[in-house]
Amino acid sequence: MPRPAIAIAALGCLIAFGVVALEPATEQDAASTPQAVVIRGHTGDVLARVALPGDNFAVSYRNSIYGTLAEERYVVSPDERYRLVQIAADQLAVLEEYYAVPGPPRRAEPADRRTWVVPPDPAHPAVFEELSIAATDLGQRTLHVPGSPPLALWRLVEDNHPFVVLAIEETP
Repeated sequence: MPRPAIAIAALGCLIAFGVVALEPATEQDAASTPQAVVIRGHTGDVLARVALPGDNFAVSYRNSIYGTLAEERYVVSPDERYRLVQIAADQLAVLEEYYAVPGPPRRAEPADRRTWVVPPDPAHPAVFEELSIAATDLGQRTLHVPGSPPLALWRLVEDNHPFVVLAIEETP
């Protein structure tokens, strides 16, 4: 085969494979659009915005009945919704009695912030676009995003309006 024909055939293969290789990358880019957890106050004003380097975050709080820390862990989807995937607590009773989960809690991994973990009740999936939560001094709600320092939500609001709304948004 003459050299120009080989070069043209090779160039054709590169273009064909390049187009095929670019297609999945484009789909992946769309699925990995940068997102952030956005915290709004009672008037709708943005109080904080924390970039999500991955697809998960957690909100911890001091349980008012047991007085110990518990945590709700979420996974974020590309459509800006998030789903409760795990509940964690320092005290076993928080999971068994307060949350009344159907499955048995298990000990958390040694590096975990909490002592016990359990999946939520699969009969009652919790999926949110926005979640309004009380951010009181008593509950000490705190946002945990991997790679960022914990954000004390109760310090962002006044005592007369102690609620925040958490939402997932694309980062500008």
